[in-house]
Amino acid sequence: MYKALYRKWRPLSFDDVISQPHITSTLRNQVCTGKTAHAYLFTGSRGTGKTTCARILAKAVNCPNAENGVPCLSCDICRDADKGTLSDIIEIDAASNNSVEDIRDLREGTVYMPERCRCKVYIIDEVHMLSPSAWGALLKVMEEPPAYVKFILATTEIHKVPATIISRCQRYDFRRIRTEDIAARLSFIAAEEQITLHEDAALLIARISDGGMRDAISLLDQCAAVSDEITSAVVSESAGTAGRDALFDIIDAVTDGQAAKALEVTGELHRCSKDMSRLCEELTEQLRNIMLLKAGCSKNELLSCMPDEMERLAAAAKKMSMEDILSHTAALQDCRERMQRSPNKRIELEMALISLTMPKPKAVQAAVQPVQQIVQPAVSRKTEPVQQERQESGQPQKKLRPEDFKPVEQWADILEEYRAVNPAVSGSLAESSAFVNGGYMLIVTKNRFFLTLLKNRENAQSLGETVKRIMGREYKILGKCNEESQQESMAQNLIQKAINSNIETAVE
Repeated sequence: MYKALYRKWRPLSFDDVISQPHITSTLRNQVCTGKTAHAYLFTGSRGTGKTTCARILAKAVNCPNAENGVPCLSCDICRDADKGTLSDIIEIDAASNNSVEDIRDLREGTVYMPERCRCKVYIIDEVHMLSPSAWGALLKVMEEPPAYVKFILATTEIHKVPATIISRCQRYDFRRIRTEDIAARLSFIAAEEQITLHEDAALLIARISDGGMRDAISLLDQCAAVSDEITSAVVSESAGTAGRDALFDIIDAVTDGQAAKALEVTGELHRCSKDMSRLCEELTEQLRNIMLLKAGCSKNELLSCMPDEMERLAAAAKKMSMEDILSHTAALQDCRERMQRSPNKRIELEMALISLTMPKPKAVQAAVQPVQQIVQPAVSRKTEPVQQERQESGQPQKKLRPEDFKPVEQWADILEEYRAVNPAVSGSLAESSAFVNGGYMLIVTKNRFFLTLLKNRENAQSLGETVKRIMGREYKILGKCNEESQQESMAQNLIQKAINSNIETAVE
């Protein structure tokens, strides 16, 4: 019977585990010196080796022929442990066995001595799935377990594990596996399985797997079912990802303002059954690469791209400003969130691409009730005719004077509450100040990206609602970016600059 590659090539010894030397060396030394703990907590993203290292550690502490902390893999205990038939190593999936009754059964089993081994080892996978009452039952047995009992807990969501449990464990954080290490391991497995794997295909699989070895080997297995010779095209086809040229074609079309071209490429990918959500994620990832290059970072460890893509990424970075890169990235992230709720993901992506290709006006005013954000153009003589035109239209005006603006004493409270509501936007309000005048609130911030984030309707509404809860009334919010110091002594000067920058709003 055929055995999946990720199961066939699962590491059986600490020597086979890659990219986790800070963990494997420590565990090996503990086994050598006989100073193993009674409870371990392994945490990290999926496919990084948590359960694998738990099984190896369970074998190592029980193997009678272990050398240098490494199990021999040839004795009856090691062989039975690898087959999953060793009664003294108990694996529990907390995703399906998470009730308090399940943990009570575990606790009752700890009173019995091991049958064949020195230690009875309980491996609890996805431990964060335990119910609150189950946590209490587990804590009771972990406080004072029998000397022959050891616990190894594994989780991908450490924030869901109670602090009382964490404090009783030795915690080990598994890192994402490096792309180069994954590619090398895939090449080794392919050679052993007599599969022709091109180097660029191995790198592409490694990049798609996002630091998870299990995902990478599973994708290799899937590609091998398509063709005995695995190229980057076979990988893209099997993974349902867009070809690299298609991604750059869309980015170039967005940069050049060619909406039709961007939609044409997207439509062709849709006809080829490419997943639109995955396409949006890939575009966001490439924009991240462009952002890092624009910021002056060219280290391969930080960039998630193929070596032959560097030239096109550098060319795209030269054509785009940092402000455009950030706004495009934010727009695609918003699009990805909407896709989760939308029945037609293609339309959401097409709408986002059309929006990105539209020319940006010099002055953008986005009216949102009950919040209004004003993005000011540079000060110029052209503002005078604009103001005169507003007055001639008969539209009532409210003149904003700097001496009428007063500092908002509750601004710190507003930021603290808003941080819980919308941490992404609140982060751009670091070292900001706020001033009120009647029904107007002027927010002066160092971070220009705040103005971009506030264009989003949901962001604007959440900020307005937070202000209303703290202040007890609604305000029309005016935004001003000032990259200089925001000291209180400069408050009146900043307000005057904001007003001179054509912040003048018609009274409704």
